Amino acid sequence: MKKYLIIASFSGALSVGLGAFGAHGLKKVLSETALQSFETGVRYQIIHSLLLLLVVLLPVLSSSQKTKIANVLTVGIVFFSGSIYALSLGLVPSKYIWFVTPLGGLLLLTSWLMIGLYAIKQKTTLSE
Repeated sequence: MKKYLIIASFSGALSVGLGAFGAHGLKKVLSETALQSFETGVRYQIIHSLLLLLVVLLPVLSSSQKTKIANVLTVGIVFFSGSIYALSLGLVPSKYIWFVTPLGGLLLLTSWLMIGLYAIKQKTTLSE
């Protein structure tokens, strides 16, 4: 679980840095639409970095369950936010990676559902 704690902390720090970069360094470089997309990537990255941290710390999940969720979350963050950053900055034409953003979003959605489904399967109550 240490690996995912490290990933969560660095992803969170990166999202703060990218948020500041977007707000100060890209304001005059990107169009309003591109800047809003970039900010969406930052927002989803920070939210899901926090979720990754929470998953690692949840005592009701087994180590195996945490690993599965953490893997899905990590790839989802990279695909969703990473593709938005690449598209917003014009690093890659959308015709090459148009499918990566929705795939990343699907993975993020899946990670949330995995947490709920694993909680439903718990034989003990969450307060124990």
